[in-house]
Amino acid sequence: MSLISDDRRDAWRAALACMVALAVAMGLGRFAFTPMLPVMLHEGKLDLQAGGLLASLNYLGYFLGALSCAAIRVRPASMVRGGLVATAALLLGMGLLHGFTVWSILRSAAGVMSAWTFVFASGWGLRRLAETGVPALGGVIYTGPGIGIAVTGLLGGAIGRSGSDAGWIGLGLLALVLIAAVWFVFSDGAEAHAAGPTGTVANPPPVDSAAVRSDALWLVALYGLAGFGYIITATFLPVIARHALPGSPWPDLFWPLFGLAVVPGALIGARAPVHWDNRLLLAIAYLFQALGVILSVIWPTIVGFALGSLLLGLPFTAITLFAMRDARRLRGNSSAGLIGYATASYGVGQILGPLFAAPLAQRTGSFTMPLLVAAAALATGALLFTCVWWRSRSPKTAPDR
Repeated sequence: MSLISDDRRDAWRAALACMVALAVAMGLGRFAFTPMLPVMLHEGKLDLQAGGLLASLNYLGYFLGALSCAAIRVRPASMVRGGLVATAALLLGMGLLHGFTVWSILRSAAGVMSAWTFVFASGWGLRRLAETGVPALGGVIYTGPGIGIAVTGLLGGAIGRSGSDAGWIGLGLLALVLIAAVWFVFSDGAEAHAAGPTGTVANPPPVDSAAVRSDALWLVALYGLAGFGYIITATFLPVIARHALPGSPWPDLFWPLFGLAVVPGALIGARAPVHWDNRLLLAIAYLFQALGVILSVIWPTIVGFALGSLLLGLPFTAITLFAMRDARRLRGNSSAGLIGYATASYGVGQILGPLFAAPLAQRTGSFTMPLLVAAAALATGALLFTCVWWRSRSPKTAPDR
């Protein structure tokens, strides 16, 4: 009984430490720019097009960081520690250093650090949960980004009222406090030599076939639509809401509401039965996000933005979980390559979103058209995932499960 209790305690300790790591790397390091952008625009430090470029450079850094993970041979716990410290330093740098060129370097580097921390913390944590026999706690790990987003949304607006420099420095100091709280959990003594975010549960690959290869190609292509579809709202939500609700205090609350919605979405997604078809789950999640995006266009009120934020946030991490799970269905324990390609596709979608939206919004004076295109991309992805699932029901084309 003591051993079981110790194992559960170790599992919770690992899950909560990884949750905090993802909150710092993703919620603060990656997405703090969303609530800080309106402040920097108001101060005249950036215009909308420059803000979109900085966002895309961050997503480019994430893309490059994710691709580089397969070549890194450093212990996962050491990578997590290094990524977290670098994230805090880069947040502080945004407040202490000035100029678009410097900010471009800092935001690009923050994207790389967030990818490294996400991949290696996921691998380390899921391996520890498998070893202690509590894999269901994986959902706790993936609540981290949502908690971090909620914190940056709530604190970013408040701190930002003292200026963007104070906002960035405050978030950097908060990151240091959180890092100190979990630093010794990621120790060499607790090192698990995990290679990626998929865990170690045995899952032999099915017999390769044309249908399996086709499903893999569809997964890569359609996962990119999710990256493009959500990122425009995720980057510019406070700006869009302030334009629609001038003078209202509510626009600063929609982004943390998005983050809070991620938490139950991650927990529910992690408990979805493994026999449920991932393509249908992805289609449903895409439709949730498409509706969330479109609500900010057709119902630009407090209620519309609030519902839109919830619908966009609920499937945010669940989409990643379902995509990773489908990659393992197709490739088993050899799924790392497919996950890498899918992550790269998602990253390309995130890079293109702000580059497409910001110039168009600045030219037209509205985000209506970019948001309609984003919603259409998500709806198209949902339709195509449904078609791929329907085709797989035929005995001639269905891959072995």
